[in-house]
Amino acid sequence: MKERKTCLLGIDMGTSSVKAGLFDIYGNPLGFADGVYSLYTPQSGWAEQKADEWWNTVAATVRRLIAGSGVCTTDIIGMSVDTTCCTVVLMDEHMNVLRPAIMWMDVRASGQAKRITATGHDMLKFNGYGNVSAETMPAKALWLKENERETYDKARYVVECTDWLMYRLTGEMNASISCAAARWYYDRPGGGFREDFYGAFGLEDVLEKFPPQVVDMGVRAGTLNKEAAVDLGLPEGLPVGEGGADAFVGMIGLDVVSPGKIAMITGSSHLHLGLVENELHSQGMWGSYPDAIVPGLQLIEGGQTSTGSMVSWFQSNFCSGVEKEAREQGKSVYDLLNEGAQKLPIGAEGLLLLDYFQGNRTPHADPDVRGMLYGLSLKHTPYHIYRAMIEGICFGTENVMQAFRKSGTGLKGIYTCGGAAASRFWMQTHADVCNLPIYVPAVTQAPCLGAAILGAVAAGVYPDIKKASAQMVKIKETIEPDSGRHEEYRFYFEKYIEAYDTSKNWMHKMTEKASNIV
Repeated sequence: MKERKTCLLGIDMGTSSVKAGLFDIYGNPLGFADGVYSLYTPQSGWAEQKADEWWNTVAATVRRLIAGSGVCTTDIIGMSVDTTCCTVVLMDEHMNVLRPAIMWMDVRASGQAKRITATGHDMLKFNGYGNVSAETMPAKALWLKENERETYDKARYVVECTDWLMYRLTGEMNASISCAAARWYYDRPGGGFREDFYGAFGLEDVLEKFPPQVVDMGVRAGTLNKEAAVDLGLPEGLPVGEGGADAFVGMIGLDVVSPGKIAMITGSSHLHLGLVENELHSQGMWGSYPDAIVPGLQLIEGGQTSTGSMVSWFQSNFCSGVEKEAREQGKSVYDLLNEGAQKLPIGAEGLLLLDYFQGNRTPHADPDVRGMLYGLSLKHTPYHIYRAMIEGICFGTENVMQAFRKSGTGLKGIYTCGGAAASRFWMQTHADVCNLPIYVPAVTQAPCLGAAILGAVAAGVYPDIKKASAQMVKIKETIEPDSGRHEEYRFYFEKYIEAYDTSKNWMHKMTEKASNIV
């Protein structure tokens, strides 16, 4: 007789694909599946996706996961989701989607964001009193009101992808606290949404289009309705925990649910996230966002715009010789780059890289600087440049950590997931530069696991997120910093800091000139 396994389902909707995972109640993975959907870029700076493609891909992926795992669907006792944030969906009074979703990365609302910044409203504390991002809900909603007024007026709901997906699953329309606090300027201790803030730029009417309730993650938002159950091949009535933003749910899947821990979510970019007990706002970081992850705690956020994407660009364009050698040795090109870079001394024999290939997100909030590599000579090889690139990315992370420290945040360690976590060289360099231990989890699909943890809370397996994460997240490896290497890196980090102050005005002029060249 087949042994039954009580398990939980986590669905992670990323920018280009959906991942679904099944876990037992102790966080051990029982299977994964993924599927892809299209990204549409009808104009420069625009990025859109279609909700029907999302749903079809989610349904097919979950069905494939169930079939491949051998798990009986009646053994699944809870589920939840995470999605990209802030990805905006408009729905009419019949709950039909009115237009393609505007993705988080879409920057068409940059003009609206500048006008919101110009209000100088005290709610700008949530972006460190700096520039409002075109990513945010107010900027995108204002663009829709000003450029697609008929569609905007027809919208009954202006929501996140997370809210739309939760509605498709349960038939309940709520907003997730993680998205609302971090990207909608929702301030629960201050009374929620501030009409005077939205009114300062003529968008007070959007508040009536937001969902009626803002719900904490992990709360049972509803149960799987009949239509969704048929499409996904799951039992009707399955408890569904309130989901949230992918990176924030990833924090839960890394057990970063108490102060002192920092989550580092790696991929094409680096995102740095932590929790603090008291409200704090400081230039150089985003937040703090109240209750965004765990009720009673505040979320702080920093990020580097281009990290993995920068390394991928270098490998694709400048490593043909390394690729040939890797093929001959039966290795991957990254294995060979890591091996070659580790043989070189700290500082890559005189190279220093600024990691601003797509501007700086934090702590400078400067979109008009660009990447720079100093010190090239005829001696240098692709391995030197690769080492300088990894070191430059780690200096960028330490710059974010410095901003956290200056705000009074105590840092005990970095918990990481994503592509970079697979590179021991990269992780050791992070540990040495930041002088913090790096913790690598057994389950690197942290958002999937985080969503399953939310499902476990909704199903009543655990009473809250903290207790669920403690039981379901396991650390596979701890990478300790080397004090000697940290001291050696301090010189190069100081020069990295000085380089921005010395050259930012020059870079701004060069960027402006390049943007005017047709």
